[in-house]
Amino acid sequence: MECRAGCGACCIAPSISSPIPGMPDGKPAGVRCIHLNAEFLCAIFGRPERPAVCAGFKAEEQLCAADRESAIRLLGWLEQATA
Repeated sequence: MECRAGCGACCIAPSISSPIPGMPDGKPAGVRCIHLNAEFLCAIFGRPERPAVCAGFKAEEQLCAADRESAIRLLGWLEQATA
C-alpha cells in the first residue's frame, strides 16, 4: 500500500524514542513531528537523517485505516497498548 496523501498519522500518533533532527529527545505520542509539513508530508523523507524507525514504517490498510483521523486513533491506541 502507498501512503495516503495528506495523512501524516504516523508522524503524529506514535512516540519516537530515537533522536530526530530538531527533536534530540525524540517525539512523544500525540505530538506532531516538526518535520511534518503543511501538506502532511515528511520534509526529511528519503534523507539520511530520517530516523530508522520512520524509514522502516510501512503503510498497511490495517494501520492506516480509512482516513487520517481513524489512523491517528488506531495508532494512538496501539501506542498505549504497547507502552
